[in-house]
Amino acid sequence: AEAETMPAVLGVAWALLAAAFLAALLLLLLLRRAPARRAGGGISGVVSDLFQDLIRYGKTKRGCGQRPAWLRLLQVPKRWFTHFYVVSVLWNGFLLIWLFRAEFLGGSLPSWIQHVHRALGRDSQSEDTGNEHSSALLVLLLLWLHSCRRLAECLWTSVFSSGVIHIVQYCFGLGYYVAIGSTVLCQVPTNIRNGEVLSMQICWYHIVGITTYIWASLHQHRCLVILANLRKSKSGKVVSLGHSVPFGDWFERVSCPHYFAELLIYVSMAITLGFHNVTWWCVVMYVLFNQALAAVLCHEFYRKNFSSYPKHRTAFIPFVF
Repeated sequence: AEAETMPAVLGVAWALLAAAFLAALLLLLLLRRAPARRAGGGISGVVSDLFQDLIRYGKTKRGCGQRPAWLRLLQVPKRWFTHFYVVSVLWNGFLLIWLFRAEFLGGSLPSWIQHVHRALGRDSQSEDTGNEHSSALLVLLLLWLHSCRRLAECLWTSVFSSGVIHIVQYCFGLGYYVAIGSTVLCQVPTNIRNGEVLSMQICWYHIVGITTYIWASLHQHRCLVILANLRKSKSGKVVSLGHSVPFGDWFERVSCPHYFAELLIYVSMAITLGFHNVTWWCVVMYVLFNQALAAVLCHEFYRKNFSSYPKHRTAFIPFVF
């Protein structure tokens, strides 16, 4: 009975993380309505400074004014985002290879992975009730391909300025991509881990999920190219590290379409898992509130710094939010 509760534990962990980001978003919106705080402020001022520093990164850090010297010691370059995708490509590629071997070549996952995922995943009697093994393999493949694309964009498309992120955000990002791949692996039935050879079965929801994934990924790439081109000449040479108002593609409707596309990519993975995977929907909720928080801050930056910013644009989800 105890082992059967483990999948729920993993889902609860993601749900709690989603709730934490929802609370941060609500607190941010509440603070925006409150009167501006004077410099100083004692303990409450320190807590407020720390909160703002933890939720902001890059250009949005300008929104919290002059930051205390002790907070500036806890920052790293935003371009270190690249490290997230290096970790993800390596770790999730490693998991993908082992899962492929376990499913189709009769191999088994390394014993240490089996121990970790027995603690977090299914009980020893759990078996494949349908196409779960195919779904999990496809989602892990999609996640790895997503990380490969994002790594390539960080290296050869994006133009990073001198923006910074908090060291806690950096460490969280590194751990996130290890945790997300491990979460996918936890959805694999135990009989796969025991080396039983299976065949790949493609279902209608796999096709819908992969199609949605490709559609969202294409738009995310286009939007990232638009952002990068704001800092480049027509010849492709970087001529500025400043910020400008982006236009084109989904930018015509929202301030942060690349964040919206990220949400759609995770929704596509939930579809690929067959719609019914509660744990992954908890992951989707985390991505929703995490990206919404970042989008609200970016939207606020654009509206404050560009007087002619299009008023019809929403922050995150077209026509909604």
